[in-house]
Parts: sequence; C-alpha cells; structure tokens
Amino acid sequence: MPSAQPEGDKKREQKWPDMVWIVRHGESAGNVARDAAEAGGLHTIEIEARRDVDVPLSAQGERQAVALGHWFGRMPADARPEVVLTSPYLRAARTAEIAVAAAGIDPKSITYFTDERLREKEFGVLDRLTKFGIQAKYPEQAEYRLAIGKFYHRPPGGESWCDVILRLRNVIDTITREYCGERVLIVAHSVVVLCFRYLLERMTEGDILAIDREHDVANCSVTAYEYDANLGKHGKLALRFFNFVAPLEAFNATATTEKDVPVAPK
Repeated sequence: MPSAQPEGDKKREQKWPDMVWIVRHGESAGNVARDAAEAGGLHTIEIEARRDVDVPLSAQGERQAVALGHWFGRMPADARPEVVLTSPYLRAARTAEIAVAAAGIDPKSITYFTDERLREKEFGVLDRLTKFGIQAKYPEQAEYRLAIGKFYHRPPGGESWCDVILRLRNVIDTITREYCGERVLIVAHSVVVLCFRYLLERMTEGDILAIDREHDVANCSVTAYEYDANLGKHGKLALRFFNFVAPLEAFNATATTEKDVPVAPK
C-alpha cells in the first residue's frame, strides 16, 4: 500500500484559498436613480456623477456596508478575511472600506487593493438608459439582444457577459497563485458575482442565466465558497451560500436588489 501523504505535501497541492466571499457593493445612488427612472417610464437615469466609476453609495448602501462589516467582525480573528480585493468603482471600493473598518480589521494588517478586472460590466452606448430609452434610441440593440441573448450581446463600446468572464478567469489565476490557503473577500458588482459562479462551478450559459432569472443579486449580499479537500484530485471550492442577506438583517439594515445593468425590453 502507498504510504500516507504528509500533511505538508497535501498543503502544497492545494491551489485554492481556504475561503472566498464574493460581495455585491451596497446600494448606490445609481441604483436608486435607476429604480425611480424605470418607475416613471423615463428614458434616461439621472445621476450627478459623470462617470459610472464615480457613482457613490446611497445612505442605505453605507448602512448595508456597516452591517456587513459587523457580521465579519463577529467571526473569530482567524476566520475573518485576510485578503480584500475590490473593484475600483467608488461604490464597491467604499463598501469594502466601510466593511473592513466596521469589522475592526486594520487594512494595513491584510492584503488590500483594488483590481480593475473586478470592475462593473461596461454598458457602452446603453449607459444610463432605461429599457424605455434603449427601445427609443437603440431599437436595433434591443432586437439584437433578444436574438442572441444577454450572455453574448455586446453593445457598442460595451461588454458582454463573456467579456466579463474572460477577465475574471485571469482573476482566478491570480488568487490560486497568490492566495492559496488564505481567506479572500472580493467586493464587486452583480454581474461579476454571477460570472464568478459560472466559472467556479463550471456552469453552462443555460445554468447561469437560469439563476439570473430566478435571483436578483442583493446589495451587500454574500456568496461564499469554502475549500473542500475531498472534492476532485486536489480539492475544490464548494459553494456554501449564495445571495445571503442575513448579515444585513441581523444588524437592522434593509436588503435591496436594484439592478445595475440596462435591461432591454422582452
């Protein structure tokens, strides 16, 4: 019989972090403005920030980020995030900053930086248009999206879900290379959360779009993966929960699910 493999050798073979939390940013001023514009049948979403990257959190979003941080803060010190990766968009970066502070984690004591690969899906010419605005200004894009589906549709100057997935493949290469055995918190956007699920669980287009139809990824919701050494040849990340909003409810913050992405008419 082959001899038992030393624990050190097993550890060297593990290529995944011990824990990965993927969080959508807190409610933003853009989420609120979009909801109001859609309800009013308007063509455009009125936001003060000139660039999507500069859209801030709403007051509700800041409360959500605090609640998320308190949830992490209740964990034992050796179970909290030790790596924080955030989208450079203000709403995501601010969510991470608030949550880390509320958790009582010194950002200088952990690996903490922004990563442009985690940015929001780029909307191109459809940016700040409601479904009514898309239909009025770019009816051919609405028709094209219906024809090929949201997974592959790339608006002029923007990205498809596949484009987002391509950059996230590179992020996964980074975390397996640099953060093996560590606990990683990622703060990004709703499409990024779903595209990580597509990659980590090796889904098909149909699989992830079925999840997208059934669930709106809530602001500051947590999707978590934990390393399981018994999966696969050298272990894998196993989904522990998806779209988890109990941290918000536990600390009296309201869960919100406003969409970021312009939606073409069905």
